[in-house]
Formats: sequence, C-alpha cells, structure tokens
Amino acid sequence: MVRFDHAAHRLAAGHDAAAVAADGGYADQSHLHRDVMAFAGVTPATVVREPFLAVDDVAWPDHGTSDRPGAADRARVA
Repeated sequence: MVRFDHAAHRLAAGHDAAAVAADGGYADQSHLHRDVMAFAGVTPATVVREPFLAVDDVAWPDHGTSDRPGAADRARVA
C-alpha cells in the first residue's frame, strides 16, 4: 500500500507512468497499472486527473497549500 500511495501521488503530480513504475519499485509499467486498477479501481491516466492526490494532508501534513492547510495547521487552529 505504501508503494501504491507514493505512486498515486506521483502520478497525480504529473510524473510519467513509466518513470513512476521504474522509480517506485514496480517490475514494469504493467505492474503499476495492475496495482492502480486493483487499489483505486481506475487506470493510471485517471489517477492523473485526481489533483487531490497530489497533496494528501493526512499522509503528508507538511505539504498543505495556502488555500488548504495541512493537518498540522488545522490542529493548531482547532
């Protein structure tokens, strides 16, 4: 799941699927495709169109944006 999470975030950030597969420990791009289909139910190309994955404020609390603070920022406000 960790490998998939990193791959999904990189895909959503606009990285090339072949590079994501190679850098992320997948055997090949087909292996990445199968994992994305199994875990997300969509193709890697569809994950690219899910910008909410580019910054996950729960998994990556220090990466909030000015219009959407990270979890650490929300905890400070609450």
